[in-house]
Amino acid sequence: MQYGSHFLKRTGLSLYYRSSDLSKNITYFKDGKRYLPLSSSPEYNDNSTAAWFTSWTNFDLSLAHYLFAIAAEVSTANGKAEAAKEWTRYGAELPNFAIDETGLRVAEGLSMKHSHRHMSPYMAIYPLGILDINNTQDKSLIEKSLSHLEQLGTRAWVGYSFSWMACLHARAKQSKQAVSNLQKFAHNFCSINSFHLNGDQNGGQYSDFTYRPFTLEGNFAFAQGVHELLIQSKNDYIEVFPATPEEWKDVSFKNLRTAGGFIVSAEKNNNKITLLKVTTSQDAIFRIFENTDLQDISTKNGFQKIRICNILN
Repeated sequence: MQYGSHFLKRTGLSLYYRSSDLSKNITYFKDGKRYLPLSSSPEYNDNSTAAWFTSWTNFDLSLAHYLFAIAAEVSTANGKAEAAKEWTRYGAELPNFAIDETGLRVAEGLSMKHSHRHMSPYMAIYPLGILDINNTQDKSLIEKSLSHLEQLGTRAWVGYSFSWMACLHARAKQSKQAVSNLQKFAHNFCSINSFHLNGDQNGGQYSDFTYRPFTLEGNFAFAQGVHELLIQSKNDYIEVFPATPEEWKDVSFKNLRTAGGFIVSAEKNNNKITLLKVTTSQDAIFRIFENTDLQDISTKNGFQKIRICNILN
């Protein structure tokens, strides 16, 4: 623990601030907003010149919003109030995401027009969590974005696309779609030894890609997809069983780690949360999304504060 803390203070923070400085210094001002000279969205338009944009892509823009927000957070945590204000100001100078009737666009002037294997325009939903289904102003945008992706179909998807889409659906609390995509990944894009093979191994049932390159990211994303069904960390609060299907009336998990260093176990019986156990190595405030059915909380090993709250108030 001491080595980890030392690394974060001496090395990790330096690398983070340098990354934030780079993002600040390579942008320029136009009409009071901060822009990149060139922007891209991974694998969209592949390696052609059309893969580069003269305005922000939602991929790069979401990373910039996230980077400046975290720079402000870590500055505050290290007692650097003026630096935190500065990073917050940089974040406020970024433009809003490019959106239209389809939800999040690839970039300003370009909607996702066809089935595509990479969900990079939707990073603000997951994994960055800038957009939150529990916030009324974000809910419609998230739902329109995922509905548009479903309408485009999965023919150009590969294995990891299904795992990633499961995580996106879980963040939108669309449990049936999340579980369905996890099942498609496991049944169609893995070998008998569970290795992710990227292509559809059932003759193209869901994808036009039927090749067999072995990669790891699909398996990792699948495991995270299951995690997202059970517990989510976002915007400084935790949500327990946010996306478990209605038919999972009795479900439990043990010792899953959340943001903030908490170790959480929970049980749900007859669709009601009956146990929440939180462990942490230091004093902290555990913020949980409102759970009106919570009946029991147990803690140990130094956990001293817990707050049950509705984060929208």
